[in-house]
Amino acid sequence: MIELVKLTIEKAHADLVSGAYSAVDLAKAYLAQIEKRNSELNAYLEVFSDVLEQARVADERLKSKKNVTKLTGIPFAIKDNILIEGRRVSSASKILEGYVATYDATAIKKLKDAGAIFLGRVNMDEFAMGGSTENSAYGVTKNPHDTTRVAGGSSGGSVAAMAADLCLVALGSDTGGSIRQPAAFCGVVGLKPTYGSVSRSGLMAMGSSLDVIGPITKTVADSEIVYQAILGKDSLDSTSIDSPVVVSKKVLTFGIPRDFLKSDGIDASVRENFEQAVAHFKKLGHKIVDVSLPSLEYALATYYVLMPAEVSSNLSRFDGVKYGLRKEGATLLDDYLKTRAEGFGAEARRRIILGTYVLSSGYYDAYYGRACQVRNQIRADFARVFAEVDVILTPTTPTPAFKIGEKSSNPLEMYLADIFTVPINLAGVPAISIPSGTVTVDGKKLPLGVQLIGGHGAEATLFSASKQFLGE
Repeated sequence: MIELVKLTIEKAHADLVSGAYSAVDLAKAYLAQIEKRNSELNAYLEVFSDVLEQARVADERLKSKKNVTKLTGIPFAIKDNILIEGRRVSSASKILEGYVATYDATAIKKLKDAGAIFLGRVNMDEFAMGGSTENSAYGVTKNPHDTTRVAGGSSGGSVAAMAADLCLVALGSDTGGSIRQPAAFCGVVGLKPTYGSVSRSGLMAMGSSLDVIGPITKTVADSEIVYQAILGKDSLDSTSIDSPVVVSKKVLTFGIPRDFLKSDGIDASVRENFEQAVAHFKKLGHKIVDVSLPSLEYALATYYVLMPAEVSSNLSRFDGVKYGLRKEGATLLDDYLKTRAEGFGAEARRRIILGTYVLSSGYYDAYYGRACQVRNQIRADFARVFAEVDVILTPTTPTPAFKIGEKSSNPLEMYLADIFTVPINLAGVPAISIPSGTVTVDGKKLPLGVQLIGGHGAEATLFSASKQFLGE
């Protein structure tokens, strides 16, 4: 029997190459686990019918010993906003119900070339708008550690699948914390790469200047393997880059933004856990200094102007004419209005309306233009601090996972949960959330996470420091 709880990419790869079990055996083990737990968690929206056929192809590749990579035969869960040719993809929205992708996302093509197996598509907040997966048109995904609580969002299905051993790796996307926040809530590793280092081609756009695809894994070493497989400049994405390689040093300087950590709403258990993490890095021989990032207090307000503006533009393509849901009206305009009113959920409509407002005549300069200026200041603050330190350390989230329904009636309270993750997307720098312990709430042990932030292209530094922290 394959012990999924302790399985990593490195271990599975070694077992597959040695013949301890086959890719078909491994796929069957995950399919059995999905059968056992998915109805309770609602992580998968669809399990693909050809999983075992994919596994048989991987076994042939392993047998021939040609083009075998560490990802050959490794089972992945894919967030429902990343295109796989010939597969349904909906961004967990009714407006794309039944839509089938006509091409592969570049990240998917790279994983296919590596021999990965796709188990299915997993749940998310509609068009990645939310921090709890409560905004999915197909029901909330539950936290495997306490099913009365959210898994986080928007990549809630990816993270819950990972935490419950319903896959060996999951792909998610991160616009303002959508990989890191649920990773912290569910006790796994979540990487938000440098903006542009992973192609956005084939990722359904939410906020084009903010979105990035990243891995969700059990270990930091696994995260590094997947990141190396999907990174790189892509002619299909004009914002993609050849990420600069920052060589990690043995002794790092960690910057702690103490002023920012005085914000209201940070749970006492999160503060205590964070201080323990700081002490642990110091014990490992790293240098700890306080840093000042004064513009961070404006990050949430800036994000919730810029992101809805981009949402308003990106989601205008879903009009019932080209693809997806179509509702007939008396006129063409009536078609648009009926389709969008019925196809989009409440949160998507809220952000479209807000984004349209801040871009409208008379308000553009007051809101959008000013937010762009503040974003530049946030970028400058990070650049200044990274001239002095190697890593900035913060909690990933201000609280442990909250109860399902606890914040859904108060959008502002939900948005405030992004306080530590949003600035990273505005600056375009990489960050990783790693498990940092647990806190007992209502008799259940809930995971907590800390966030390591690096300068542009400093993923190697984040991987190295995170491995030291976790003892990998």
